[in-house]
Amino acid sequence: MKIMLGFAALSLLAAPSLAAPRPPVEHLGKAVEGRPFSTAVRAGDILYLSGQLGLGADGKLPPEFDAEARQMMDNIGGVLKSAGLGWGDVIHCTVMLSDMANWPAFNKVYAGYFVGHRFPARSAFGTNGLALNARVELECQAYAGAKPAK
Repeated sequence: MKIMLGFAALSLLAAPSLAAPRPPVEHLGKAVEGRPFSTAVRAGDILYLSGQLGLGADGKLPPEFDAEARQMMDNIGGVLKSAGLGWGDVIHCTVMLSDMANWPAFNKVYAGYFVGHRFPARSAFGTNGLALNARVELECQAYAGAKPAK
């Protein structure tokens, strides 16, 4: 009897977790008509966020660059939050600016979203046009794997 109880206890310890396994690829966010892409896709431990614009809830871009950049960053923050992540999980960003003269203004807004100036790696380039006549677009990747115990 003791042998059987020991075997049962070992089999419970070796049993897979009762939580459903996470699929290898997850698509987050609802598709928006006319925009054939996911808001974000998690593949393994990385969350890939599609480029975000500074569109407000009304679907419009603010008239000032700084407000557009802040709205864009808030939009990204919302996507991160919906995936259970935050700005500290962001590991890389790519900035696209329709006018490189806005580079200093963008950097000022961007820097305010990261605690203790722990910035992700970043690439940036100027372009002659962005979707919906936006002045700035940002795409990011974030680490979505297990966090170390505190």
